[in-house]
Formats: sequence, structure tokens, C-alpha cells
Amino acid sequence: MRINNNITAANAARNMNRTQDMISKNVEKLSTGYRINRAGDDASGLVISNQLRAQVSGLKQAVRNAQDGISVLQTAEGALDQLSSMLNRMRDLTVQAANSGTNSSAAKQASQSEINALATEINRIAATTKFGALNLLDGSFGVTAATAGTTLSNLADQYSTGAGVITINITGGTAVTVAVAAQTSVNGATTAASLQTAIRNALAASTNTMNKYYSDKVSISSTTTVSGSKLNVTVGGFDAAGDTFTIADTTGTPLASLGFSTTVVAATGSGGIFQVGANSRNVNANEQIGIVFQNFSASSLGIGSLDVTTDAGSTAALDALDVAISTVSGKRGDIGAMQNRFDSLINNLNTTVENLSASESRIRDTDMASEMVEFTKNQVLSQAGTAMLAQANQIPQGILSLLKG
Repeated sequence: MRINNNITAANAARNMNRTQDMISKNVEKLSTGYRINRAGDDASGLVISNQLRAQVSGLKQAVRNAQDGISVLQTAEGALDQLSSMLNRMRDLTVQAANSGTNSSAAKQASQSEINALATEINRIAATTKFGALNLLDGSFGVTAATAGTTLSNLADQYSTGAGVITINITGGTAVTVAVAAQTSVNGATTAASLQTAIRNALAASTNTMNKYYSDKVSISSTTTVSGSKLNVTVGGFDAAGDTFTIADTTGTPLASLGFSTTVVAATGSGGIFQVGANSRNVNANEQIGIVFQNFSASSLGIGSLDVTTDAGSTAALDALDVAISTVSGKRGDIGAMQNRFDSLINNLNTTVENLSASESRIRDTDMASEMVEFTKNQVLSQAGTAMLAQANQIPQGILSLLKG
């Protein structure tokens, strides 16, 4: 028997200290609610949970962004509703003025005066409808390039030689070639739709993320003028200074045949981008949604200079107003579809947030019931260890009986 080193007591003390450390960790986990309070608790779990936490936080902000997008759409749609009412009123006045059998020159002039006043109000609404500091209906929201072609009144001759290949180059993307077939239609809207479909399909088929990102942001539209049709290229969605979107003739002259220059370059614009995902658009093009509102001024709608004081003018005015009403109604339909898309997107994001939060909770949060079982066990071990340490400290006392002889 030895008294200088009480190994039994030392062993009991070591085990009791280890139990006390475990109790301390139990108390920390129970008091914070987290299973992982420091990297040492679970290094890999901490990394994974932090990534999930960042994702959840980003998705929650994306939900708020999408809700802001709905607010923008509602603001624009409210203004377009008023434009629709005024356009219908202008059409009624035009139909009335065209009734020359009962209308005097003074009556027609009265209709003309009201039409002029309504056109002025349309211009005011287009110029002043805003969401915060962003103009919505003056053609600047989300629009980065609007390159107008020449007036195409002799479409059949031009289109017959308009076949060829164009090349699209985007900042951050790769070159995309698009075959453009010779056009035989003299309808500007049909040609615009055909060219837009060809460009969008080619970008969507690309494996490059940036090309895919712009696949739904390129629009080709047709404007009806008194002498024919005019085509316009519009690119929305730019959010980085210096980004360009270039369309150029490579084989043949399809662009030139449609009235454009042989190279169309989109300049950087602002607005129109809604971040509806937690990641960069370089990771996934669908992380962002671009919204474009064209210019809804009276002149852009083709009703800036209506003249209903003559029979010929009334006929032309009716045609122009029908096109304008169709344009506004079509955009309102697009806005309604986009609102429904945002609603579905928000529901999906909220579901994703819920599922990711559950995953992060399983990794990082404390299972209170299980941890309480461990805490109770360690308390009992601590009490037993204390008792055994006391007993171990009494062992050297037995040596005294030997010394008493």
C-alpha cells in the first residue's frame, strides 16, 4: 500500500472532471437550444448548417423582392387601366366624329379637342407613373436598347433576300449564331414574332448561363405607321455597367434587309431586374426575372396626332386606336400573367425556406429530450464520482492500522 500517490483517488477525480465537462456542455446546449455552439462541437455540421442558414436568409429576402415585384406590377397595371379607359373614350369620340351625317364641323372640333386633352393626359400618366424613383411607363424601366428599323413599306422585296445568319455576343456569354430564314410575309408583326422566336430559341439552347439568362429578355416588336411597319429590337435585364448585347450580320444581310444597321448594340440600362433567388445569376440564370415596360406615351402608341375633323382622319384614327388598345390590353395581360408567376414563385420560395430551415434545424438545433437524458445521466455520474472520490481518499487511512502495530 502506498500513500504518496493515491491512484484510485486520481482516477476518480479524472472521471469526475470529465463528467463535469460533459455536464457543462449539456447545460450550454440546453440553455442555447443549439447542438453546435462552436466548431469543435461538430466541424462539418457547422459548415453545412451555415451554408443552409445563408441560403434560407437569401430566400427570405428573395420572397420580399418578389413581393416588391408584385407591387411594381400592380402600380403599372393601375395606370394602364386608366389608359385603357381613356383610349376607349377616344375611340367612342372618333366613332362619333365619323358620323358626318349628323355632325357639324363644330361638333367634330369639340370631339377633337377632347381627344387632344386625353392624349395629353396619356402623356402625363406615361411620364409620371413611378415606383419610388423609377419611372414605369416612359420606356426607361428595364429597357436597355430600343433600336428602331427603317419604315418597311416594300416588305416583300426586302424579305425575299433577307435570309442569312446573325451572331449574338453578350458580355459574359459565348457567341450564338441564329439562322434567319427569308421572310415572305408583308406583315410586320408576323416578321417580328418570327425573328424573336429564332433569337430566343437559340439563346435558350445555349449551354452558357448568361446566354440563357437573356433568352426571355429579347423582344422584337412591330410598330404600325402611316407608311408601313417599323421593327424594334428591345433588350431588357442589364444590371451591370458596361454589359452589352450585340447582334450582327455574319452571312447574308438579314438585319439590313429588315431595315436595321448590320450591327445592333444594346447599351447599359437600369431597373427591371428582380432577384428572386438566393444565388448569383452566374450560378443559375433563373435566379433573376426581368420586367420590361415599353413607352406608353401617346406618340409611342401611335395616337399622338389623331385628326377626327375629316372622314379620312377618323378612319385612320380608328385604326390607330384599335392598335393602341390592343397594345395596352396585351401588356395588361402580360402583367397579370407575371403577377401570377410571382405568386407561384413566392409560394415555392416559402416552401423551400421551410424545408431548408428544417434541414438546418436537424443539424444545428438541440434535441431537448435527448439532451436532458444525457444531462440527467451525467448528474448521476457526477454525484457517484463525488462519492467515490471521497471513498478513494479514505483508502490511505487504512495504512494507519498497520502503523499502530
